[in-house]
Amino acid sequence: MGKREEQKAGLDERLAALLAGKRTDRVPFYLFALGFCGKCVGYSVHDIYADAEKSFFAQVWAAELYDCEAIPRLGIASYGAWEFGGELGFPKGDWAQAPWVKRYPIQSEEDVERLTLPDVKTAGLLPLQMEVCRRNKAHGLPLISFSVGSPFSRASNLCGIETLGRWMVKKPKLAHRLLRLFTDHLLHVAQYWVETFGSDRLLPFEGMPVESNQVISPKHFLEFALPYLKELNERMIGMGIKHIFCHFCGEQNSNLPFLADVPLGDPGIASFGHEVDLTSAIEHLGDRAVIAGNVEPTVILTGTPQEVYELAVQCIDKAKHAPRGYLMMPGCEMPPLAPPYNVYMIRKAIDDFGWYD
Repeated sequence: MGKREEQKAGLDERLAALLAGKRTDRVPFYLFALGFCGKCVGYSVHDIYADAEKSFFAQVWAAELYDCEAIPRLGIASYGAWEFGGELGFPKGDWAQAPWVKRYPIQSEEDVERLTLPDVKTAGLLPLQMEVCRRNKAHGLPLISFSVGSPFSRASNLCGIETLGRWMVKKPKLAHRLLRLFTDHLLHVAQYWVETFGSDRLLPFEGMPVESNQVISPKHFLEFALPYLKELNERMIGMGIKHIFCHFCGEQNSNLPFLADVPLGDPGIASFGHEVDLTSAIEHLGDRAVIAGNVEPTVILTGTPQEVYELAVQCIDKAKHAPRGYLMMPGCEMPPLAPPYNVYMIRKAIDDFGWYD
């Protein structure tokens, strides 16, 4: 263990090394967790989304506990509703896991035309997200990650995916109006972060749950999701951002042939849900992105430690030698109530099989 102790890297240094095209001593591990981090250190899930200081330190301390990469950020799947004038519910009690939409800002077709872009310095969760990022800078972490989401998934939070889906079929101009508006908003967010921190250390995070084949068809992905995602990423790279972390959530197998058109930086990070085999992910994106994933969160939450360990070993076996590198993480956000020992078994799998000679 002496050699390995000498090689031990600090928080998120392994990931920063991968993005710089350097060799790492072992497979990096990213918890991909918010509420779970709070539970680890004695905070509530509500604290993670309401208190920037607690959110930052919970993520750093949980990463220290599991000797893994800390990329503190604040993001929610329901982003957009609050920022554009809707209302969120925030987690309370023992079982709530994340904020949710209580009231969509768009209730009618007429609301689409009335909608205007919010102030990125004051709207919704953005001030708290900025506070977390300022702490990243103050504590000298190599990367500053901020959540932008994807235009399609985030636009669905303005009216609900059911309504957006109907408009895609029956009133596509309305759908494109929403997507145009949200793409412009996300570009304003990215520009605000670049102006605040510079571009060199920024790592935008994009979650894409609603683009999954479980929700929309590849045909609609090509028409309504892909063009806006490409534009967003192209223009962020044009701002000087070097790397983009894109989480292709859920069943995305039918979208894989189109993802080569999505700019991710050099390299980007492409993570996948357990529904996508890492071998296929490498085949389509391994030459230009660090491949990440994808231990099934349900198994982490409800499975035995040995089941979690075996899944993690399978991931390592498939992706350890991906051309641009491999990042171990769950296939989606770590469940807040995941048994801590089950999470440790992912780390143990890396200790057993994730070292590079």
